[in-house]
This record gives sequence, C-alpha cells and structure tokens, in this order.
Amino acid sequence: MVGALYAAEDTPPDVLLEVAREFSPRLEVCGPREIVLDLAGLARLFGNAHTIAAELRRTAADRELRVRVAIAGTRTAARVLVHHYAGITVVDPGEEAAALSPLPLALLAAASSAPNSQFPTPDGLLTTLRQWGLRTLGEFAALPPDEVAARLGQEGVVWQRLASGEDPRPLLPAVPEERFEQTFDLEWPIDGLEPLSFVLGRLMEPLSEHLERRDRGAAVLHVRLHLVKTDGVTPTVHERSLQLPTPIRDARTLRTLALLDLESHPPSAAIDRVVVAVDPTPGRVIQFSLLTRPLPSPEQVSTLLARLAALMGEGRCGSPVAVDSWQPGAFGMKPFAPRDSNVLHPPWPVEAEVVANPAIALRRFRFPVPARVRVDAGKPARVTTDRPGLGGGRVEACGGPWRTSGGWWSSSDDDLRVSASPRPVGVTGVPWDRDEWDVTLNDGATYRVFRERDADHWLVEGIVD
Repeated sequence: MVGALYAAEDTPPDVLLEVAREFSPRLEVCGPREIVLDLAGLARLFGNAHTIAAELRRTAADRELRVRVAIAGTRTAARVLVHHYAGITVVDPGEEAAALSPLPLALLAAASSAPNSQFPTPDGLLTTLRQWGLRTLGEFAALPPDEVAARLGQEGVVWQRLASGEDPRPLLPAVPEERFEQTFDLEWPIDGLEPLSFVLGRLMEPLSEHLERRDRGAAVLHVRLHLVKTDGVTPTVHERSLQLPTPIRDARTLRTLALLDLESHPPSAAIDRVVVAVDPTPGRVIQFSLLTRPLPSPEQVSTLLARLAALMGEGRCGSPVAVDSWQPGAFGMKPFAPRDSNVLHPPWPVEAEVVANPAIALRRFRFPVPARVRVDAGKPARVTTDRPGLGGGRVEACGGPWRTSGGWWSSSDDDLRVSASPRPVGVTGVPWDRDEWDVTLNDGATYRVFRERDADHWLVEGIVD
C-alpha cells in the first residue's frame, strides 16, 4: 500500500517532509509539493486505508498545510490520482487500472515529474495519442502491446503500463542526511592536553560506534574547541582538520591522531566546549594475499606518521617524489601511501630479464662526503676522505667533467654566499654550480665526485653499483 501527498503551492517543503516522516521512514520526494510514502504495516497502528488518509490530512492541517491524499496499491496510481482528485482518494489493491481508466491522458506527465524519473515528460507522445483518437488512460491501456511497441517502441510500452497503474521501478526511499558529530559542553574550562584526552576519548567512542553501524569510515576528522573569552574578548573557536590517508573508525586511533595534531597546534586559551565531527566515506574492505607479506594496518601507519610529524615538523615526513629539475638529487615530498599488499610482484621471467641486463646505479650519500682531491693536468689523480670505510686511493681511470649549474635565477643574495659546509642532497631551491667526475680508484670501486666551483670544495656524492 502506497500513499501520495500533494500540497498547495505555498507549502514549505521541509514542513511537508516532516509530516510524511511522522508516518513512514520509507518515502520518496517527487518534487517540492509531492511525496510518496510506503504505508505497509501502518494498518496495525491506524486501521484501514481511509483512516490512514484521514490521519495524514489531520496531521497536515495541524501544521496549517492544505494537502491532497491518495492511497493505492502502486506508487504510479497513487501519484496520478493525487494530481487529479482533491481531498482523499483510496483505491483498493488490484483496482488501479479501473480507477485510472476514465482519467485524461494529460495525467501521464504526473508519473514523470520526479527528479529521478527515467522518462521525460511525454509531450510528443500525448500529441501522437490524441491524433489516434485516444482521450483517456483506459483507452491507451486497452491497445495491443505489440502494436504499441511496433509504432512507439519500448518507451511507448512503458507508458502504456503507466497508464494501467503499473510501477516501472520500486519506490526509492530518500535517506535522511546523517551528521557524524559529537559535542560535549564542559562544566568547568579545561587547559592542557591531558584532561582533553579524556574528553576526546568520551566523544570518539559513540562516534566510532555510529560509523560502524553505518559501515562508514572517517575520511576527514574535524576537532573544534570553543575557547573561553579572556579580557572581555569574544570567545573564539580553535579548529583543526586532519585529512586521513584511509577510512578509519577506530576510536583510540582517532583520539591519538587528534591529540598529536593539537600537540603541534595547541589552543591559545582554556576550553569550555568540544565538538568532534568526521566526513564519512564507505568503509574499507580488506583482502589479504597468500603470496605477499601483509602491510601494517592503516591505523598503525597513520599513528606512526602523526608521531613523526609531531617530532620532525609538518612536511618533513612522507615519500620522496621526483621533481622537474636538473639539480642533482633533487626530490619532493608527498604523503606516505604504502603500496597495496594485494598487488603481486612481477613474474619470474621479468626478473630473469632484469638479471640478464643489469643496470648501473649510483648509490648517493644523503650528505656528500668531504674529500681531498689532488689534480694533475686538470684531472683528479688521487682522492682521500676521512670517512671510515671510504679511505680513497689513486685514480686509475676517470670520466668528466660534466658541468651543471642552476637555481641562481630564483635565489636571494644570502643563498648565493659561499658556504664552508657541504650542502645536503635533494634540497631544492638552492643554487648549485659544480663539475662532476666519475673516478675508478685502485681499490676497484667507482665513485662520483664533484667540485663546487663557487667554494672550491671537493665532495664524494656516491658510489656506483
């Protein structure tokens, strides 16, 4: 049993929706003035269909709403009837075709006025049917379906079924917007992260349960701290938002992430109100592999990254990424996102091909090693360092020099000054001007050495594998 409500033009949509939700949680909004309700099971509470319709109108009248009510066995029949008849209309299940038979063809447009309707308003169809001499829904429904399909296609058959009161699809209930938010008003202001951790733990537990019931995870965590006013100043709100790398709904993990972020960005005054909210996203589906080692859980990785960021500073923890620069060893930083453990490693034939055609790689030192280089005839003749395990020796063969420079166009005068300390590899935005050599020493190892032309320093950049 399905009911349809059709309100007057001056009816607020929110009030009409509120009236409908008092009777059924399964409802479909077909427009600003029309709502379809699933009335199954309401007979035990209110009685027969006439009693339910009268109760719907009475409830709407209590809120000063003028509505039409139609109840039928299908949503299509209820919608068409509520557009044609004023007051209350009730059709017993199975009698929809007979009830719609004398109604005009123009009411077919009422069945397509919903925002999510799959069929447009049949303006051209109505013109064709009138040219055939049809005037009512019953006359259209009585035509042979095969003949209708031959002349109007499958869309015409669908409209013929609508004229009989059949539903092309089931009712699509509107899901009310849910707010995943928890609030706690403090009797006395608190100052410090230790008492705040107890409050956050109390808020995260019901929030995590709500996410679990809806099979959702937190994509973004919002923490709003309402601060007490000091010296007559208007109270402010200290708000922090954490973009989570993966959907999380574990209460302890969410509390730890919030506390670590607030440790780096503490509030400026005492707190008298705490609000925690999340932006929900579909829950995470985990499928482990039998062929690869499982990665740590996203909760463990997120907590570890938050602790590292609190220790080292924001923007200093992540995964390296190549940048568009000729600067030797330059790289950028992106948020750490581990590779999916379900992705299998390359098959064995590919690995055999790699072994058969090995590539030469340069193993860079994070900080270049200072070196003393003796130059003969413009070429390195001997390399010596003080680093244990990298003593140096006589140069047996060398290649170079390869001169590179850059960064001078975007740097200030302070950055262009000569520095006595070696520059770390990968620091972008720092000017460089260097001559590079590949040297093979008498110990059989090949190294990449370079000379900083502005400071006249020699350094060992890495070893060739």
